[in-house]
Amino acid sequence: MTEKPTRVRFAPSPTGHMHLGSARTALYNYLLAKKTGGKFILRIEDTDQKRYVPGAEQELIDGLHWLGLDHDEGPDIGGPFGPYRQTDRKSIYDEHIQILIGKGKAYPCFCSPERLTSVREEQMKNKEQPHYDGMCRSLEPVEARKRVEAGEKHVIRFKMEKEGKTVVNDLLRGEIILDNHVLDDSVLIKSDGWPTYHFAAMVDDHLMEITHVFRGSEWLGTFPLHANIIRAFGWEEPIWIHLSVFLKPSGKGKMSKRETAEALKDGYSIFVKDMNELGFIPEGLNNWTALMGWGAGETEDVLTMFEMIDKFDIRKLNASPAAINFNKLDYFNGEHIRRLSIDDLAARVKPYFVNEGLVVDEQKLLKVIPIIRERLVTLDDCLPFAAWFFKDSVDFTKEELIAKNMTAAETYEMGVEILDILEGLPELSHSVAEEPLRSYVEKKQLAPNQVFGFLRIAVSGQKVSPPLFESMEIVGKKIVLERVKQALSVLNQENE
Repeated sequence: MTEKPTRVRFAPSPTGHMHLGSARTALYNYLLAKKTGGKFILRIEDTDQKRYVPGAEQELIDGLHWLGLDHDEGPDIGGPFGPYRQTDRKSIYDEHIQILIGKGKAYPCFCSPERLTSVREEQMKNKEQPHYDGMCRSLEPVEARKRVEAGEKHVIRFKMEKEGKTVVNDLLRGEIILDNHVLDDSVLIKSDGWPTYHFAAMVDDHLMEITHVFRGSEWLGTFPLHANIIRAFGWEEPIWIHLSVFLKPSGKGKMSKRETAEALKDGYSIFVKDMNELGFIPEGLNNWTALMGWGAGETEDVLTMFEMIDKFDIRKLNASPAAINFNKLDYFNGEHIRRLSIDDLAARVKPYFVNEGLVVDEQKLLKVIPIIRERLVTLDDCLPFAAWFFKDSVDFTKEELIAKNMTAAETYEMGVEILDILEGLPELSHSVAEEPLRSYVEKKQLAPNQVFGFLRIAVSGQKVSPPLFESMEIVGKKIVLERVKQALSVLNQENE
């Protein structure tokens, strides 16, 4: 791998939500740029105005920032190779298509859509691969120019060589060789005057001095066309890296945007925006996506961004399809949550409590974080574990309070004795409260879950909570006593 500073680009189309495949492509670009001291460029490929979605460009930019993949050049921040939005670069494409026409490497095509449809249908009937039949390919340049100047509707096609072979090289797959006679004269400029991806991206990559192109393997089919366009100009090709595809969790079929509704039922998504809202953190998501197609080469698979930059090597990327495994995402997300500082994690979970209408005491939150951190898989897991810390009161029923294998009356009697012990303690810190309560369990020959289960529900209102003694210490003696008395009142009233 080159040690020279690289120039790489993430070039999405603003046609919808940013998905995991795009996030991984952006990440690999970012890692290579940082590894080599190069530049990471954001380019918006928005020439397909029919598919343009308002707000999608900003969502892409926001997604990059959330993932921590800040670009060095782009439409929002500028740079020396702009404009970085293709709709602002039309004059550049107009100029360069004329260069190809002048070289005899491109030509106007005046065939109507109806004729092209008829040709394709006939070819399919004859079991041929549909392709342009070259009717306008041999038009005299002077005649073609006159028809263009007269305003006749047309597209501009690439004049593909029909003899010999095209040899292209993908870093992950090696040489790919195709006979030129199977390659089509593809459209470079549409009838509305706007370039296709095939033309605009090649021109932009050259003018922006892109050294490496990461893109999905779905572009392998048009890879020879793109290489031939670059060669027709006499330009140097970038290093091509066609990444592996993401498969559905079952491993059967490519993961697509249509599967996200199914994933959402289980608390996952293939869209970056959703992942943020579902409580995943960028550190976990980046780590997970990076390793779907990259063998870091180490036994340690939980990697920070700094570690990924340090280890990144494009020679270790893998072309094999990768099945999406959301269980692994849970693992990486949980591991990275536990690596966050208490202050950082507190800041990230606080909005979840606030959105539930809770008033969050900052100091209490900082005490809560250490006892819930080990249990969090996603940030929103803070709610079932810890929302009760910030409630004025908790709710429980008689059935929930009754200890296992005990009656309501027996539970009430036990609760009175527990209350007596707690009232006699100077404070309810872990070190002070645990020993007398465990002694009570032994003295009364009770099961620990009978005593602590009752106390847990009385204090938190739920059967599952963070460690009981640490929780009582945070809540404080006054509130613990109030809630135990409330529990006894519920038991007593319903027993009268």
